[in-house]
Amino acid sequence: MTEQQKYDVLVLGSGAAGQSIALLLADRLKVALVTKRALADSASSLAQGGIAAVLDTADSIEAHIRDTFTAGAGLCDPSATRYVVEHGRQAIDWLIRRGVPFTKGEDTELGFHLTREGGHSHRRIIHAADATGAAVQTTLSEAVLAHPNIDIHENHIAVDLILGERIDQPELGCVGAYVLDIKNDRVVTFSARSTVLATGGAGKVYLYTTNPDVATGDGVAMAWRAGCRVRNMEFIQFHPTCLYHPQAKSFLISEAVRGEGGLLVRPDGTRFMPAHDARAELAPRDIVARAIDFEMKKYGLDCVYLDISHKPADWLRGHFPNIHARCLELGIDMTREPIPVVPAAHYSCGGIVTDLAAHTDVPNLYAIGETAGTGLHGANRLASNSLLECLVFGSAAARDILARPPAPTPSLPAWDESRVGDADEEVVIAHNWAELRQTMWSYVGIVRTNKRLQRARHRIRLLAREISEFYSNFRISNDLIELRNLVVTADLIVRSALRRHESRGLHYSRDYPDTLPRARNTVLRPPRFRQRPPN
Repeated sequence: MTEQQKYDVLVLGSGAAGQSIALLLADRLKVALVTKRALADSASSLAQGGIAAVLDTADSIEAHIRDTFTAGAGLCDPSATRYVVEHGRQAIDWLIRRGVPFTKGEDTELGFHLTREGGHSHRRIIHAADATGAAVQTTLSEAVLAHPNIDIHENHIAVDLILGERIDQPELGCVGAYVLDIKNDRVVTFSARSTVLATGGAGKVYLYTTNPDVATGDGVAMAWRAGCRVRNMEFIQFHPTCLYHPQAKSFLISEAVRGEGGLLVRPDGTRFMPAHDARAELAPRDIVARAIDFEMKKYGLDCVYLDISHKPADWLRGHFPNIHARCLELGIDMTREPIPVVPAAHYSCGGIVTDLAAHTDVPNLYAIGETAGTGLHGANRLASNSLLECLVFGSAAARDILARPPAPTPSLPAWDESRVGDADEEVVIAHNWAELRQTMWSYVGIVRTNKRLQRARHRIRLLAREISEFYSNFRISNDLIELRNLVVTADLIVRSALRRHESRGLHYSRDYPDTLPRARNTVLRPPRFRQRPPN
């Protein structure tokens, strides 16, 4: 049984990007906010450090742009970077008006404390203690829940986008999506004049990640199948300091711990970062992650340690209450001893090609947040630019949608599952999922070689055929949808990595250790790609 729901705008994803654009649209339009789990389940809610923006007279727009370019290893898009940085203050003001409880201090004329993170030349990170993402998410969620024009659909996962070709109106571009109601095991047809992909990243394509379980590359995979280009998918940021403990699933230790004086040490207590980079612990994440990887491989270590125990205990508990509490639960007292850490897949710097209004190549389809490849992050994201990007491009997309003339919401064909049956062996999904993530971790990690990448591509192609056959013959499930999207995303990452014959930013190749004099984007075009007409 299927049903159809009609809205002005369909937003897929409930992180900072999805919730902010829903709120910006809802005073004038009817919005469906679709989320795979609960409203609060997103990578945004896990963000600890804060949001980078120029909020102090000692700082400047040019300095923030320069720091972003430096971290991005020459690949940042100049227009996108300037646009985001110049709109940073506006985004922060909007959050303050919404009531986000940022930590107070004397650092700015606004009366809030600013911290500093790796790669930043100034203190410009506004934060809510060490749980900024949760504070932003909670504040936005309260407003979303209270808004009469926003319908929230929890435990719903998008299967695929619906294009105008299905109703013989290809000029309409994207007209909605088929969405699985997980709890009721039925597919719902969502019809919308505009659709926004705010589905987050793809960290679950790797065996070890700081991302939540929902980060399965859904937006990139659906957009690719719909005919959208992707760019720079090879640049996967590995967070240098994920808590190393068997019970600490996906818990990262914020960049701000290093920003406030934390030191990376070997088990014997000796520092190693000064030998790898003059900026030591404040070097960009790719350099720190590679340094840790080098030290672990050289000395056969399971982990390294992050030591900030030289700071006063009360100060640590005040600045990092959540990190302190979580470590203490696991028997680690960061006020007295170092924290065991390892790198883990953290952030996708590439994604769906978009412009400054968040348009994709498909008309009426927008992409914002981590799923989008805006060009801001280049070859490596500067710390705390991610939430900023969500807010700035969420606002840009909202303005563009609101400026469009009203149009009827089309009626769409129902989901057809008349030619498929129930799966006979669900174990196939579990095995393919495990093999895919292990393959990516072993062959497409922090340090890469042509041989490893070719091996990964071979295995991924075999898995893709198996998954496609399974999808074609059996009724869909949440796990099958996510696996289908993950294998597409994995293939795009590997194909992009094989095209880059240099080492730049997050992509480090032993076969091509040098950086080429000219920075070029890696852009992949899908089989059904058609150049979108100008707006």
